[in-house]
Amino acid sequence: MSDDTVISAEGLGKRYLIAHQQSSEEYVALRDVLVAGARGLASRLLGTAKSSPKATSEAFWALKDVNFDIKRGEVVGIIGRNGAGKSTLLKVLSRITEPTEGRVTIRGRVASLLEVGTGFHPELTGRENIYLNGAILGMTRAEIRRKFDEIVAFAEVEKFLDTPVKRYSSGMYVRLAFAVAAHLEPEILVVDEVLAVGDAEFQKKCLGKMQDVSKGGRTVLFVSHNMAAVQSLTERCIVLDRGRLSFLGSTEQSVDRYLQLTSGKTSSQATRIFAGRGEHTRVISAALVDAQGRATSKYKAGDVMLLAIEFETDGTKGLSLEVLLADLLKQKIGLASVHQFEGVALPSAAGRYRTTLALAALHLAAGEYSIDVTTSIVNHNWDHYVADAARFEVPFSNPSGGTWNFQQSYGYGSVALPLCRPVEFVSAEGNVGDVEVADVEAEARGLVKAAE
Repeated sequence: MSDDTVISAEGLGKRYLIAHQQSSEEYVALRDVLVAGARGLASRLLGTAKSSPKATSEAFWALKDVNFDIKRGEVVGIIGRNGAGKSTLLKVLSRITEPTEGRVTIRGRVASLLEVGTGFHPELTGRENIYLNGAILGMTRAEIRRKFDEIVAFAEVEKFLDTPVKRYSSGMYVRLAFAVAAHLEPEILVVDEVLAVGDAEFQKKCLGKMQDVSKGGRTVLFVSHNMAAVQSLTERCIVLDRGRLSFLGSTEQSVDRYLQLTSGKTSSQATRIFAGRGEHTRVISAALVDAQGRATSKYKAGDVMLLAIEFETDGTKGLSLEVLLADLLKQKIGLASVHQFEGVALPSAAGRYRTTLALAALHLAAGEYSIDVTTSIVNHNWDHYVADAARFEVPFSNPSGGTWNFQQSYGYGSVALPLCRPVEFVSAEGNVGDVEVADVEAEARGLVKAAE
């Protein structure tokens, strides 16, 4: 273990035993339990008791053969599907649970924010819990007092500081817990998906604070399903899959690996039929189609995008149809609204209808995309929302038709921005042929005015 390594895991594994009760009945009501108990008592008294169904158990490895090193000052993401072992790994690193095999070596104090309720005593006030958590981290009362006002200001719980935390909302609880964990100067800060409880403003504050913590030479482990947050905060990630280390490397490569595990290939089923309905409408089917009206799962960047949608309506006036385009990270790229943008409402006669929406040419980067289809009423409330109504792939993308394949990436985004006129260069030092610098500036002002 090198001098700048603060966490080292070697052959780490955690096994749980899952119990199974053998029973021929799929459902047991309370009356069945009472009757069975009475029969069992009578059988024992009469000496005719039979052996009860045997309970069996199986071993489940939440983590298996996990190896990695994390250096001082790194911000490392831990990503993976639900059940991949992320929370188990954090509990092992936080010394909440012991590994079944292997070992983990940690240098420094660890502050963990794993889930709502962890580390706080519900009967104590917010003020008392701040001092309690500081003491657990080995800080003196003077050190805690020095950070106290900063913690309270960050958490925004001044009015409720002397209220037992059991009366806090989940948002207040998380704000205070994060503020305590981040401000009491641990060498290692461990943060689980718990930030999802906070609002957008609080999440932004937390991400900024974690960046400040890492710049101060401390280490941050960050677990999240929000790939945008992972990409903005981390430079390296651990990807877990079914308890095993699937990948360890740069954030960009790790996110690509995670997306392969979660989404696989674009669905080959071009047309999909949907269940459910809204109060006034039902989206029945949606498909990307080509110029001949045939369903397809491919889209050529720069072409008009055609989306065929079938729906039912009860004839309520003012209903609208919308489509929302999202990239592989589920980040919304844009919205098309038939009513808000085009002034066209759904038919006011009840019935089943088909329509084909033609979206203006999109210069999408190569990659996978999805479209949500929804109907809405005039006050913007969704009526029937269908996520992933259509999925498609952009196999190659370059707005100029050149050889460079513009790929989806968090470094460049999902949309190419082709220029609206040929590129020209003029000297900043004077004349170039018959073109004066003043003429170029005037033209630029004209372009800006036209765009406005």
